[in-house]
Amino acid sequence: MDTTPSFIPHANPGAPVGRALVLGGGGSTGNAWLIGVLAGLADAGLDMTGADRVIGTSAGSTAAAMLAGATPAELYAAILDAPLPQRPRPTAAAAAANPVPNHLERTGLIIAAATDAGDMRRRMGAAALDLAADYDGSERWRATVAARLPRREWPDHELLITAVDARTGAPAVFSRSSGVDLVDAVAASCSSASAYRIGDNSYIDGGYRRNENADLAAGCGRVLVLSPFGGRTRMPLEWGMQLAAQVEELRAGGSRVETIFPDSDSEYMFGVNAMDLALRPAAAQAGYTQGRAQAGQLGGFWR
Repeated sequence: MDTTPSFIPHANPGAPVGRALVLGGGGSTGNAWLIGVLAGLADAGLDMTGADRVIGTSAGSTAAAMLAGATPAELYAAILDAPLPQRPRPTAAAAAANPVPNHLERTGLIIAAATDAGDMRRRMGAAALDLAADYDGSERWRATVAARLPRREWPDHELLITAVDARTGAPAVFSRSSGVDLVDAVAASCSSASAYRIGDNSYIDGGYRRNENADLAAGCGRVLVLSPFGGRTRMPLEWGMQLAAQVEELRAGGSRVETIFPDSDSEYMFGVNAMDLALRPAAAQAGYTQGRAQAGQLGGFWR
């Protein structure tokens, strides 16, 4: 099966039109925060699910796909109603086994050794393929992702899911016309450690293409970006991976852009704590509060 993504961002012959919703990555807590923001906005009368184009990266790809089968209110309620995992008593051994700091350290070394963004992607892909050679968890990861999605078919609206080809380092963007199953597209976009296999190809996290991938909203008149990472990047600024560079490009093309970041009281739930399932309800509630608070000022922009 040919799994080469077919989407190519279309050229814009005139003024930007339509609305785009960009959902950035941020782990399990980031996913919950995104859902919370959208639920808060909707509860205050501003429904973002009618966007003409939705762009999802990593945890944001999961949120984008979930929204294709359930309302923000339903997804938010499910987060709050989910049973909390039991927290193990903190020990030195547990701290050493925590995969998030280890992953951040490992990938940080790869970033530091890379000469540019393309070199970084190739190095990340090679490292992910090495992990997959020891244990290919693609089938198990696919089942995990599928269980999270209320609907497993591509929606009618334009949904773009980002990833990176693990073998070549080439950016990849999946859409309904790319010939890739939605579950596979999301699983690839969220594959931050081991490479995820689709047919004869393998992919890694879409955040290595560019942090929020808001540049894929080019041609849209209004763009709302939700970034659990607060627009920050681990990459050298000269690579242009950061959200600020993407926003500058969009505005230069005529798009109006607004962003929502977690407030300072919520920042501890992201980064090294991004995979802490026990923080999901708090992250969702923080997002919900922000969404309700910012609906008024975003109303004129979005409508």
